[in-house]
Amino acid sequence: MNRRSAKSVEVEAKLPVARGSSGPGGGGSRDPIATRAPKRAASGPVRVLCVDDHAVLVEGLRAQFSITGDIQVVGRLATADRLLEEVERLKPDAVLLDIEMPGADVFEMADRLRRRRPEVRVIVLSAHIRDGYISAAFAAGVCAYFAKSDELENIVRGIHDVVRHRGGTFVLGPMVRERCRPIATDKPGAAGLREPEIALTGAGVPITHLDSLTAREAEILRLIGKGLSRTQIAAQLCRSVKTIDGHQDRMMKKLGIVARADLMRFAIREGLAQA
Repeated sequence: MNRRSAKSVEVEAKLPVARGSSGPGGGGSRDPIATRAPKRAASGPVRVLCVDDHAVLVEGLRAQFSITGDIQVVGRLATADRLLEEVERLKPDAVLLDIEMPGADVFEMADRLRRRRPEVRVIVLSAHIRDGYISAAFAAGVCAYFAKSDELENIVRGIHDVVRHRGGTFVLGPMVRERCRPIATDKPGAAGLREPEIALTGAGVPITHLDSLTAREAEILRLIGKGLSRTQIAAQLCRSVKTIDGHQDRMMKKLGIVARADLMRFAIREGLAQA
């Protein structure tokens, strides 16, 4: 795990519903089904089911969790295909869910689990952090999103937060938080420093840098990801090269990118090049 000192952030919001909104960018609407269950009584270790196709990582987590004894890995799945059945059999308090795995769509399965067993907390733990994944996770009822490169102590704290203490929060790990758009605040951080809060949509979805783009900017970014030049994009959209350059400059500012090549990498990473 990466020895970063950043802390996780909790976003106060009820989960939206709608399976149809569980794809990238989907905000959905609020629904009683999505309201998190009351906080769990602190008795015994937190029972965790790991859904990850990397067995070595799961065994490493099992060993680390066993040191303190307050988290217990009760099972592992290499895909999300049998997630609902294993939750019924093992009755975990939380599910640690990877994203890009073989088999069933993880966001669809997370949404089904939320509807069937809303008391079970789903926590994404993945090496893959895309802006669209953050919105998709929120819409599917996920309670927390952590990167595998986050410090173990942040992940452990996040598990306890969503299972035992903070029943109405969407917890973001340090690496995931960096992908969300901050807003200015005077709220002091843990060390007395000012810590930016995360911007939210009206539905309570964390706003990522990708979400800040206009429809035209997103279209141009998609074409950049496909490898088109400024001239080719201008011709395809029936705009001048100068206009395309203006859109590109604004995109780079919004995304914190300094080179056009990085725009292409961003578009490819977010899957826009395949759209």
